[in-house]
Amino acid sequence: MKVYKLILLLLVVGFHACKNPQADAQTQPKYVLVIHGGAGTILKENMTPETETAYIEKLNEALEAGKSILKDGGTSLEAVTATIMVMENSPLFNAGKGAVFTAEGINEMDASIMEGSRLQAGAITGVHHIKNPILGARAVMEETSHVMLTGEGAEELAISAGLEMVDTSYFFTKSRWNSYLRAKDKAEKFGTVGAVALDKFGNLAAGTSTGGMTNKLKGRVGDSPIIGAGTYADNNTCAVSATGHGEYFIRNVVAYDISALMKYKNLTLQQATDEVIMNKLKGIGGDGGIVAVDKNGHISMTFNTAGMYRGFITSDGEKEVLIYQGK
Repeated sequence: MKVYKLILLLLVVGFHACKNPQADAQTQPKYVLVIHGGAGTILKENMTPETETAYIEKLNEALEAGKSILKDGGTSLEAVTATIMVMENSPLFNAGKGAVFTAEGINEMDASIMEGSRLQAGAITGVHHIKNPILGARAVMEETSHVMLTGEGAEELAISAGLEMVDTSYFFTKSRWNSYLRAKDKAEKFGTVGAVALDKFGNLAAGTSTGGMTNKLKGRVGDSPIIGAGTYADNNTCAVSATGHGEYFIRNVVAYDISALMKYKNLTLQQATDEVIMNKLKGIGGDGGIVAVDKNGHISMTFNTAGMYRGFITSDGEKEVLIYQGK
């Protein structure tokens, strides 16, 4: 009788397992990728159809690059890196190839990256020859015991890590040079790129890369390479990448503040981003925005400017690319 009952029990368990073949799939962690290509006075009336199409296509390309990694079981760190590299390689954005010019008429780039499982981070600032600055930031994180390296030290590390180095002429684009000439009396800003991701393992990561502010003073450093200001990731809360007027983001420690509001006040991701970007930051004249994803896959693309190049893609098949306020 005992043997009969055991056999019956095994048959019942086996029946339910066969009856619910998707049970395991339903419990698999989702992956999410959210990106930005800068925020600012981005108005449809100032955009030609050709330029608008170019931005939309490049943002889609960046999303697909990260999605392919996440879908195949890659890490959020790998997805963020690959996504940002797509935008760094495009002259459309103020990062890498499209970096703006400083007051001295040169290109000077910053970048940072962070993963949320161990709170490891790396950043570089004031570099001129690293083709993909986000790789330089990652080299600092993975190959040193430091968080940030500047100038020649960062570039020497990049060389030792085998990263591709280029002549400064690589970063020259006519449109950025013209912006520099127009900005000698009034600095233009924004255009930073960034990405945040949640992978199938439940790990979060964030990265940000920029050419800084057009016509910026020698030695100026914005929020993009500063962990907690322009970039932050913690598996317990969220991953954040920021873009905007860096000085305000530094003063308000924007990326960390969003995470802290979630951790200590139990705010949702959207509540936290609204509080920081739409209330705190806007209240003191700070322009810009963020993209973020929390540990449960919820996303935020919050900004207080006329527009922000942005988009997201998820394992559920959701995908959207947007430019202007409200659409």
